[in-house]
Formats: sequence, structure tokens, C-alpha cells
Amino acid sequence: MTITEKQQELLTELDLFQDWTERYEYVISLGKKLAPMNEELQTTDRLIKGCQSQVWLDSSSQEGKMCYLADSDSVITKGMIALFVRVLDGESPEDVITADLSFIDQTGLKEHLAPTRANALTLMAAEMKKGALIATQS
Repeated sequence: MTITEKQQELLTELDLFQDWTERYEYVISLGKKLAPMNEELQTTDRLIKGCQSQVWLDSSSQEGKMCYLADSDSVITKGMIALFVRVLDGESPEDVITADLSFIDQTGLKEHLAPTRANALTLMAAEMKKGALIATQS
């Protein structure tokens, strides 16, 4: 499945919910399904700076595919990073770097989050792309 297809699948799932509260709960449930990140990986160098909550992201490349581990001390923020992990994990670094991640605007999240949390979406996407860029240089 391509990145675009994964994005469309997520948008279709979110469209099943009638109101924002249901979508919010669904995003939280995605975060709860995210594999827990070992505490030893929750270091300051893995923190996404500028986020209201603590969000840790570990990026690596294995056999030409990106592997992302993420966690947060906030359930909604963990759900938000889970959206990106679901779309970008397992993709080539080149595909991650060139991916159009504007699908996140279509989720409606930005309109229903505090400005600092909405800004976190942009920071998360940038950090994931940065991890892919680093993977292409090693």
C-alpha cells in the first residue's frame, strides 16, 4: 500500500464518525494501539521540540525501510503521532521525504485542537521527514 493509499484509508476511517468527539476518541484509540516505546529511548535527544506535550520519536532505517517508534505523555498527542507512524512506517526514506502529508489537514484535527497542539502536527511531520533524510545519508 502506498503512502497516499494509507492516508486515504485513514481519512475514510475518520469519515465514519459523525462528530468531532467520536473522531477524537478514534485518534486516541490509535495512540493506545501504538507499541510502547522503551523508557530508555525516551531521551531528550528524541523529544520533538516545540510540542506542548512530551513527544518522543525514534527513527531508523532497516533494510531500506523506515522504522518509527513514538510515544507521548498525552493520549491525544500519542494518537496524533500514531497517524503519522501508520502512514510512514515501513516506507523507503525517499518516499517519506517526498510524501505530501497535507492529508492531516483533511482529518479536521487542526480545527479542533489548541493552536499549540495543532502546531505539533507540523513538527511531527517535519521530524519524521528529518529522520528519513538522515537515513539517506548513512
